[in-house]
Amino acid sequence: MPFADWLKRRLVVIAGLVTLAYLLLPNVVVAVFSFNAPKGRFNYEWQRFSLDAWRDPCGVPGLCDALSVSLRIAFWATLGATVLGTMTAFALARHRFRARGAVNALIFLPMAMPEVVLAASLLTLFLNMGAELGFRTVLIAHVMFCLSFVVTAVKARVMSMDPRLEQAAQDLYAGPFQTFWRVTLPIAAPGIAAGALLAFALSFDDFVITNFTAGSTVTFPMFVWGSAQRGTPVQINVVGTAMFVVAVLLVLASTVVGHRRDRQKA
Repeated sequence: MPFADWLKRRLVVIAGLVTLAYLLLPNVVVAVFSFNAPKGRFNYEWQRFSLDAWRDPCGVPGLCDALSVSLRIAFWATLGATVLGTMTAFALARHRFRARGAVNALIFLPMAMPEVVLAASLLTLFLNMGAELGFRTVLIAHVMFCLSFVVTAVKARVMSMDPRLEQAAQDLYAGPFQTFWRVTLPIAAPGIAAGALLAFALSFDDFVITNFTAGSTVTFPMFVWGSAQRGTPVQINVVGTAMFVVAVLLVLASTVVGHRRDRQKA
């Protein structure tokens, strides 16, 4: 087979692999430098292999406290955004009401608006309300901007559902609650899970909105930004690598579970 024909047949696969490698390259660099023992304050040049940072990931004062704050905010923001977003998605996908188009537009507005504009608007709102900036204001802000992503993910799943499945459950004398619990919710679960994971990642990773609304609260991204001004400890690479590995394991686990379910159905 000529090389040109072979390349044409596999061009999409090759382009996908190159794109994936490009996207994962920063993660690989972070993982590699988590095993570095730098000379000086900055972890930008490879010196020698070391496991010291992995043995003591909380060796830098304030790092684990900031990580704990970020995880708690991300957890509660994900929970709030998922519950509110799921209910909103079902309402928008299943019901016709006045101002439905306006609500759809408002839902997508935080996704299209620059974060700095959204952050400044939220800061103005909190100051006008006399709210004390801190953990609660960050949590409210994160629920607000994560809500749009959850609604989008769940709504797409709900709109693709076959209504005949719910009708069949009702024909078999299932009540509204049984139909929702045994038919609707399991079908919508992948979309809900995708929205929740996306909300958690966005909340944990956010810096701009958090920086405007945090007050004296320090999250992990804010700690990283502050550390970069005076020196980047290796422990930051350790935490980043650990979070990346956990995310990959979750994706692999969900893929395996999905394949098993498909085999059982077949």
